[in-house]
Amino acid sequence: MILLRPDCLVFKTVGGENIPASAELLSIELVADAAPMIDPEMVKEAAAAVLHYFKTELAQECVTVGEFTLALEKSMNGFGFSVASLKVESPQPRIVEADLRLLACASGKGFELVFFPKLREQIHRTLDTAPQVLHFHGLRGCVKQLIGAKRWTTRCQVLNDQIVEFSRGCLAVEKHTPSCALVIV
Repeated sequence: MILLRPDCLVFKTVGGENIPASAELLSIELVADAAPMIDPEMVKEAAAAVLHYFKTELAQECVTVGEFTLALEKSMNGFGFSVASLKVESPQPRIVEADLRLLACASGKGFELVFFPKLREQIHRTLDTAPQVLHFHGLRGCVKQLIGAKRWTTRCQVLNDQIVEFSRGCLAVEKHTPSCALVIV
């Protein structure tokens, strides 16, 4: 690892990158938008306090921008300033939804023989858009439609479990997928 200057931390970005930067410069940039009336010397003092906190007290060289921003906000408030707009909004996860009942309908009379390849294709196609969460809904209705059952039976539960395991397996096979959560309801 590269030896950092004493006034630097490694910041983790939302995109997963690690960027070494001066805590003071980042602080001035964050506070400049939040409160233009704050003296830059006060910002430097607050940044030094936050830097000391992470490096000495917590023994951390790497922090997220959100963690640093929250600590800086607390430090500035400790100096008597009312700084509440420093919060860095974390983006909402990219969620892609799909309806399993529609896949079951598209399977027609082929039932499970056609359904599972269509499900694999749907997962593969969806993962090309790089979602953070892949959300399938309509599992219960899908299972009942594929089996032709009006009530939930043991056979329905077996197919239900097979669909969940098959979906997990398809997700695990995809090599280019970073971290993608799978939700099936």
